[in-house]
Amino acid sequence: MQPDPGAHKKRTDRFRRFAEVDCLIILDESNIRYLTGFTGSDGAFLVGADWMTLLVDGRYVTQAGLETRNLEIIEFKNRAETIAAIFQERGARFIGFEPAAVSYGEYLRLCDSLPQATLRPLSGRLDFLRAVKDAEEVGEIKKAIRVAEKALTDVMSLIKPGIMEAELAVELEYRMRCGGAERMSFETIVATGPDAALPHATPGRRRVALGDFLLIDYGAVVNGYHSDETRTFCVGRASERQQEAYRLVLEAHDRTLGAIRAGVSCGEIDRIARSFLAEKGMARYFSHGTGHGVGLEIHEAPRLAAGKADVLEAGMVVTVEPGVYFPGEWGIRIEDMALVESDGCEILTVPAADLLEL
Repeated sequence: MQPDPGAHKKRTDRFRRFAEVDCLIILDESNIRYLTGFTGSDGAFLVGADWMTLLVDGRYVTQAGLETRNLEIIEFKNRAETIAAIFQERGARFIGFEPAAVSYGEYLRLCDSLPQATLRPLSGRLDFLRAVKDAEEVGEIKKAIRVAEKALTDVMSLIKPGIMEAELAVELEYRMRCGGAERMSFETIVATGPDAALPHATPGRRRVALGDFLLIDYGAVVNGYHSDETRTFCVGRASERQQEAYRLVLEAHDRTLGAIRAGVSCGEIDRIARSFLAEKGMARYFSHGTGHGVGLEIHEAPRLAAGKADVLEAGMVVTVEPGVYFPGEWGIRIEDMALVESDGCEILTVPAADLLEL
C-alpha cells in the first residue's frame, strides 16, 4: 500500500484528541503502521502538539523513508534512551503510552530518564480508534478475502478420505501464498472427526474418513490486513443428527448477521446467536464468543461477546462465527466477515450456505 499522508495525519490527530496529553509514545507495531505506514518490526512513534517523530533502528532507516511521509525519522541505538532524550529536548510534561505495549522495565527506565514528566497509561478505549475502517482499509480486507477464498476453492478437489489434516493445511497455505498473501492470518485450522470438536485444533496426522465433519478456519494477510473465515463440510453423507446440527448453527449465523447494524450493542449480537442455540438445547456446546473485529490484527475491537456494552458503528469489520462442539465426536463452526453499515451490513465473504457433502 502506498503511503497516504493525509489519512495518516487524520488518524494521528484522532489519537491526539483521544489521549488528552501533551505527547504520545506509540510502540504497538499495528498502531505504528496505522498512523505512519511504517511496516517494520521495531520502532517508536512519538507525537507532540505540532511534531511527529518515528524512531527506527539501523535496519529500517531506508525502509521508513520509503514508507512514510511528512514526519521526522531518527535512528536509535537504545530506544528508551532516545525516547527520553527527545521528550527532554521538547519539554514534554504529560506523556501518554499504550500500557500493553510497554514492558515494566522500559516503563521504569523512561520514568527514571524523564523526572520532569508524568507518564500516563492510555485507556483501553484506545483499541477502538482502529475499529472503524476507511474505504482503503475495507478494500485491503476484501483483497485478503478473495485471495483466501480462491485458495480454498483450489484445494476442494483434494478433500477425500485418507488425506491428512496437515497435508490439507499446507496445500491451502501454499495456494494462499501463491495467490498474493504475505502470510497467513493465523495458523490454519484443519480439523476432522473428533479434532473438529476442538475450537482451536492444530492440524495433525489424523486422516479424513467418510462421515467426518471437516472444519477449516483460515485467512490471508494482504498489505497488512487480515481475513478470517470458517467452513465446515461433511466428507460423504451426513447423518440426520449432523444435518440438523449444521442447520441450527447456520440459522444462528444467519440470524446474527441479519441483526448487525450501527447502534446495536456487541452483547446483543452475541445474545442473538447464543439464545437461539440455547433454545435448541446446545448452550453448553457453544463455548466461545460470537465474533470479533478484524483489520491490521486478526483479533481487534470490537468483541462480540456476552455482556459487551460497546456499540457497533458503521465502518467496523467483524466476524460472525457461532459453533457447536461435541467432545469426542465432531464440531461445526460457520464464520463470515461483515462490514457494519447504518441500516444493516455488507457480507464481505461469500456467505455460508447449506451443508456441502463432498
